[in-house]
Amino acid sequence: MPLTSPPFAPGTLRALQALAVRSHEDLRRIGAVKTFLLLKAGGLTATRSILWQLAAACRGILPAELNEADKQALLAEMAAHPPVDIFPPEQEMAGFMRQALIQAELAAAANEVPVGAVVVKEGRIIAAAHNLCASSHNISQHAEIRALAQAGAALQNYRLDGCDIYITLEPCIMCSGALLQARLRRVIFGAAEPKTGAAGSIADVFSDRHLNAHTAVLGGVLAEECRTLLQQFFQHRRGK
Repeated sequence: MPLTSPPFAPGTLRALQALAVRSHEDLRRIGAVKTFLLLKAGGLTATRSILWQLAAACRGILPAELNEADKQALLAEMAAHPPVDIFPPEQEMAGFMRQALIQAELAAAANEVPVGAVVVKEGRIIAAAHNLCASSHNISQHAEIRALAQAGAALQNYRLDGCDIYITLEPCIMCSGALLQARLRRVIFGAAEPKTGAAGSIADVFSDRHLNAHTAVLGGVLAEECRTLLQQFFQHRRGK
């Protein structure tokens, strides 16, 4: 069943459609709280009444039928929710991830674990780096850390507000902490890392509300290409 106006105001309905939330089924799939946060991320002045409307639509009831306990539960869920954001179009993200893959290939050519990263601000790459731990004898020289250092130098600010980072592999705990401290807007990664990944695999640093919760995360961009490069590297190393 499509969402309609009423109960949603025309402006809210247009904002929902821009998020591809056009039906009650779409809304239930995403959830009322996440949809509300996405509306805010998209620039809509979203008041609590809109949250009540979204929750009621999910349940197939009128907003007036929500009781105080329902509303408090929604507010608690919102307070605990991981950061969300509206991510760039898939084609744009794939283009930047391919630049990160070029960096990963440079790492492989230097016999480093093939992970690459690029930092993007306002649609332009301001930093690009790859793993350099083996040759530098320095565990901190992960692609993400090196890219953050370059971006900080380029902007003359260690806080990278409004910047995105594209990484070919899910970041580890060390790098996830650095990414949070840099206050990046969005982290986009390719392949998941089931053994050490700290963006949802063994831990989810970015959703921990005890930390600076302001960085949204998206994984799986060109995941197969990123994973294949890593697999080929380790197969070649084992063959040697």
